[in-house]
Amino acid sequence: MTISTRGADKAPAVLVLEDGRSFRGRAYGAVGETFGEAVFSTGMTGYQETLTDPSYHRQVVVMTAPHIGNTGVNDDDPESKQIWVAGYVVRDPARKPSNWRSRRSLDEELVSQGIVGISGIDTRALTRHLRERGAMRVGIFSGNAVQDEGILLAKVRQAPEMSGADLSAEVATKETYVVPAIGTKKFTVAAIDLGIKGMTPHRMAERGIEVHVLPATATLDEVYAVKPDGVFFSNGPGDPSTADHPVSVMQGVLERKTPLFGICFGNQILGRALGFGTYKLKYGHRGINQPVQDRTTGKVEVTAHNHGFAVDAPLDKVSDTEFGRAEVSHVCLNDQVVEGLQLLDRPAFSVQYHPEAAAGPHDAAYLFDRFVSLMEGQRA
Repeated sequence: MTISTRGADKAPAVLVLEDGRSFRGRAYGAVGETFGEAVFSTGMTGYQETLTDPSYHRQVVVMTAPHIGNTGVNDDDPESKQIWVAGYVVRDPARKPSNWRSRRSLDEELVSQGIVGISGIDTRALTRHLRERGAMRVGIFSGNAVQDEGILLAKVRQAPEMSGADLSAEVATKETYVVPAIGTKKFTVAAIDLGIKGMTPHRMAERGIEVHVLPATATLDEVYAVKPDGVFFSNGPGDPSTADHPVSVMQGVLERKTPLFGICFGNQILGRALGFGTYKLKYGHRGINQPVQDRTTGKVEVTAHNHGFAVDAPLDKVSDTEFGRAEVSHVCLNDQVVEGLQLLDRPAFSVQYHPEAAAGPHDAAYLFDRFVSLMEGQRA
């Protein structure tokens, strides 16, 4: 990525997809060039949480809602210490933010963090294209980076693909840190950071859990050095087929029968630990309006998603694994993609979506209570 922070309000810009289709607009945020995987998010709110979600590392996010930036940027809502998206695509950016919590405009925040974006394009047409053709590599070029489109297309096709990408260690913490319990401490949880969002340990802290957040490279001995009552595997970016180390650690946790909970990437890790495969979705699930059924209760939840890969597990039967019987506990009602797994003979479960979603919806917050119940049962 090469960037400049000057002239973003006037510079021409072009977005080039790897299949050759292009869109011309105006620069938004920093001026320069950037590359990533083009994906779309259907959320109408929560753009600040989306931008700072480490799971979006190396992805260029297309917002399907036409008007972005209305509430500006504040210092309370980021899910991590920086913006992680590789690029940002909006149709109609707000001219002036209007919210009592706003500290600066979204455009100013993108400039300050060097995020190259584009505005003024038909994001509806781009989203339909990605739905038909699938997520693909993309480049955004603005200012002096704009050249002949044949040259730009060649650059896009030289960019790395998401399949085979091992990215967790690039976004995870390098040092262990502790999020204390709110109120009386009831449990200790070791959380493996594969790209964790700030709201995740907060949701656990609200339930009296002291959370020790460990690097993605943490060993099984390091996990158990904190004497955990439960172990958590977080969300994160990249291809789960590359995550051999987290899979090995999770298998060690399953062998010890410690209560285990995984979210998003953690769900894919559990799938692999149980012997299931994973695969890349055509265009993924991203946004805050995905319907999922909890098959253990029959309840339907509206949920927040951000995943481009999924677990390949049978929906119609209980599977025998090295760690006992396992079944699909949650399924997406749009396309029948596996959205959750649970073991029947050990205290372990996972979901593919985000029950901690700060921007909402909060239909799935009960899953943290389910994790607490597992730890209470184990202690009893």
